[in-house]
Amino acid sequence: QVQVAESGGGLVQAGGSLRLSCVASARTFSTYAMGWFRQAPGKEREFVAAISWGGYSTYYADSVKGRFTISRDNAKNTAYLQMNSLKPEDTAVYYCAAAPGRDGVSEISHEYDYWGQGTQVTVSS
Repeated sequence: QVQVAESGGGLVQAGGSLRLSCVASARTFSTYAMGWFRQAPGKEREFVAAISWGGYSTYYADSVKGRFTISRDNAKNTAYLQMNSLKPEDTAVYYCAAAPGRDGVSEISHEYDYWGQGTQVTVSS
């Protein structure tokens, strides 16, 4: 069983930045596509960003394009989500997800097999 754990959430003012980290216990992390999703109170979980196993392909939701950057370090079994120019509407629990053996990127949550517990991001106005 692969364990996925997020960190780096917190409280930040609008316009500020945060970097989320996601560590996966998989020995073959370099063959996992990774994704970030978020869920705000009273709303359904939504896709944020995804990255292919080699890091060559990335994909973003329109709402975060140009502000968020997904990256990965396969040597550290870690994926990152750099969030800049944060807005109050970015407030949510952010989840990291792993898709083993998947090349390319996906915005579809059920294509990811392993999920973290989430980390809270709160952006104050």
